[in-house]
Amino acid sequence: MKSIKSLFLIGLLLLSFSLSAYDGVGHRIVASIAYQNLTEKTRTQVDAVLGKRGIIYEATWADEIRSDKKYDYSYPWHYQNLRDSMTTNDLKTLLDNPKSDGEHLFYAIDLMKSRLKKDKTDAEALKFLVHFVADLHQPMHLGRKDDLGGNKVETKWFGKTINLHSLWDGYMIENQKLSYSEFSQYLQDKFEPKKAEFKKFSVIQSVEAGYEVRTQIYGYDNSDTNNYHYVYRFADSLDEMLYRGGIQLANILNAIYK
Repeated sequence: MKSIKSLFLIGLLLLSFSLSAYDGVGHRIVASIAYQNLTEKTRTQVDAVLGKRGIIYEATWADEIRSDKKYDYSYPWHYQNLRDSMTTNDLKTLLDNPKSDGEHLFYAIDLMKSRLKKDKTDAEALKFLVHFVADLHQPMHLGRKDDLGGNKVETKWFGKTINLHSLWDGYMIENQKLSYSEFSQYLQDKFEPKKAEFKKFSVIQSVEAGYEVRTQIYGYDNSDTNNYHYVYRFADSLDEMLYRGGIQLANILNAIYK
C-alpha cells in the first residue's frame, strides 16, 4: 500500500510538472519556423551537429541546464536589462558593444555566433544560439532591471496569480491551445504574405521591435490582465515576435553555414 501511495504521489508530481512546463513551446515554435527556412545546405549541417530537427528538440536545452551548477555562468545570458526610453542609436550602440553593460543576452548571442563561425560543429554553441535568439524575441527578456524583467510584477491570469514575465514566457502561448508544430504552421500561414519583408529585417530591427512591444507591455495596466481583453490587445504582437524570432534565427544560421 505504501509503495502504491508513493507511486501515486510521484505521478501527481510529474503531472504538475508537465502542466507547468509551457515555456518550451515558445522556443520550439521559433526553432521550428527557423528549421523550415534554412537553406538545404544549412539544414544538412545543423542536422549533422544536433540530429535531424535537433534545433527544435534541443531548443529548451539552455533552460534545462540551469539546474547544473557548472552552467551557473550562463544564467545572465538569458536576458538584457534595458532602460526606458532608449533610442534606436542607444540600442544599436549596446548591440555593437555587448559587454559594455555586462555579459548578458546581446553578449551571449555575439559569443555563440563567433564560436560557430570558428567551429561549425560546436554543438553547445549551436544549442545556446537557438535558445538565445528566441529569448531575444521575448519582450520581457528585454525588461527593466529593477523588476527583473517583469518577474516582480504580480498580475492575474484567469483567476491565477502569476507574474508578468511568466505571462509572456508561457501563459499567452498556452492560451492558444496549440502544439508547437500547429502554432508554427499557423504563424507561417499568417505571415506568408510578408515573409520576404521579414527576411530582410536585421538583428537591430528585431531588437527595436521587441523593445517597442516591451514598452507597450509596461504601459498597459498590468493589474488588469485577468480577461480576454489582454489576449486581444497583445495576440498579434506575440505572433509577430515568435515569427520574427524564427526568421531571424534562420537568417543567422544561414549566414554562418553558407
